[in-house]
Amino acid sequence: MRSILNSRYMYGRLNEFGRAMVNWHGWEAKGPRIVALIFAALLYWTAISVPMDLPLQTLFSAIVFLAAMYLRRYTGTLISLIMVMFSVSATSRYIYWRIAYTIDTENLIDLFFALVLIMAEVYAWLVLLLGYLQTAWPLKRKPVILPTDTSSWPTVDLFIPSYNEDLSVVKPTVMAAMGIDWPKDKLNIIILDDGRRPEFAEFAASIGVQCFTRADNNHAKAGNINAALKRTNGEFVAIFDCDHMPTRSFLQYTMGWFLVDPKLAMVQTPHHFLSPDPFERNLQTFRNVPNEGELFYGLIQDGNDLWNATFFCGSCAILRRTCLEEVGGIAVETVTEDAHTALKMQRLGYNTAYLALPQAAGLATESLSAHVGQRIRWARGMAQIFRVDNPLLGKGLSFGQRLCYSNAMLHFFYGLPRMVFLLAPISYLFFEVHIIKASALTIAAYSLPHLLHANLTNSRIQGAHRHSFWAEVYEATLAWYIFRPTLVALINPKLGKFNVTAKGGLVEKEHFDWVISKPYLIMLGLNILGFLIGIGRALWWNTYELDTVILNMLWTIYNLVILGATLAVATETKQGAPYPSGSRCTECQPAFAKRALTGLSDRRFFHGRYVVPGA
Repeated sequence: MRSILNSRYMYGRLNEFGRAMVNWHGWEAKGPRIVALIFAALLYWTAISVPMDLPLQTLFSAIVFLAAMYLRRYTGTLISLIMVMFSVSATSRYIYWRIAYTIDTENLIDLFFALVLIMAEVYAWLVLLLGYLQTAWPLKRKPVILPTDTSSWPTVDLFIPSYNEDLSVVKPTVMAAMGIDWPKDKLNIIILDDGRRPEFAEFAASIGVQCFTRADNNHAKAGNINAALKRTNGEFVAIFDCDHMPTRSFLQYTMGWFLVDPKLAMVQTPHHFLSPDPFERNLQTFRNVPNEGELFYGLIQDGNDLWNATFFCGSCAILRRTCLEEVGGIAVETVTEDAHTALKMQRLGYNTAYLALPQAAGLATESLSAHVGQRIRWARGMAQIFRVDNPLLGKGLSFGQRLCYSNAMLHFFYGLPRMVFLLAPISYLFFEVHIIKASALTIAAYSLPHLLHANLTNSRIQGAHRHSFWAEVYEATLAWYIFRPTLVALINPKLGKFNVTAKGGLVEKEHFDWVISKPYLIMLGLNILGFLIGIGRALWWNTYELDTVILNMLWTIYNLVILGATLAVATETKQGAPYPSGSRCTECQPAFAKRALTGLSDRRFFHGRYVVPGA
């Protein structure tokens, strides 16, 4: 009757009933679909807006949560969607209650702080809703096998842009590219040296690849690639950052989709890293906890693919030259030129695709300051796109594409809301400001279902790709630094410049980064002081509202844990060499890159062709 599919979920009659409902022939008619949507909308509005006293609200929330706990035992995307609706309803009910019943309009100070908090909560609700839309149903696209006649395979220009990276960083990538299994007369490997260094040209000449330079550095990486486009004529363009070493199978794995879809403009593969980023190294979570990029490359991009909204990520991708040239080459209007380029191609009706198997291995940022600098560029660039080419406006995009791009841009505005959540409880502990006009028990009765359902549902959908606590630490660490550039970019998108992410360096000794940690130290000090004042309020000054004092003190304790972890991230640990020692083979990809990719999923590497398992 029931067979265990894996250690977490099982299959049973509930799944069979759900499948029967999905496959019911009546859904082919427009009438039943309209009736179902109207009925669902009425249920949703009732669930979020009907007023309940404290006991009834508690009972209602408990019943729905127990239903979610029961459903989570079953496998299937339909079950996940039901849990998503439980979560959306619980969060929407909380937001509705907050706006309708908990804002004090009589005291202006209370009103100001209450509005700041409610705006942060509405932002979090919107991002949660759009996040579910992106990730609830990943496409899980498979590769398409190429024809056996290699004469029909297209020509490819493989670009490796570099600016200030050391030659020792670039060499392994070039060697790995030379080992790609593709007809040699159809693969043109080119180093794009924007630093105009003689040793790069000498190295390229010694191994038989090309090296391009240009007279200026206009538009940074985007300008470098666009200049190379004018000097080459391959049917397709593959782009790898100079520290991302491709596997032998990269082109055979990705090119098949271009041959079956003439409107396909780009195929993106994941960014996978050989070395730990500063969070993984300093918190000692490397390979034990999913890193920040795992959610994006492991789930979000697969979810985007369902909506034909895969983002170009600047590396480990291949693009059709005609489509790229039609949009004027790589976008130069923003510092996130990659995502903006994909947006432009999709506005013209071209398709994009994502294949989730890593086909390259690279280096993560070495220090927290470099990591923060990289994310600042991403945040500012997405805010620039929001201003100069807003996906909600203009022609060419489908509804799903607009929402996927909007969520990606809204995500980088989390800086201010995150700081609001880290400082909100001390407004009461310091000044006795009532930012939520309700008793502590009522607040718990409405907020706990929202928090529990969000964590339960995200654990089911994102569990293998993201751990909620570490995600909180990550966002808290970056909040102050991305808040300012996103705000500036909204006001004037032309301000700021492209900063290159340093790669290949070493953290030679353990040290605490006092400069990068200043905002965390200030917020940590404020929360500690607020907690100490809270003790006084609990024992002497505010004994008449002890529950409110305790609630804010518990909130402060949680913030102290998060801020304490951000300080641990700022304690830079000594870093080993980014590459293991060993020779570089021009016939095969570097052995350490192969080892890094082995075991991520089912694949087979041969000195001959790449073989899709089961094909």
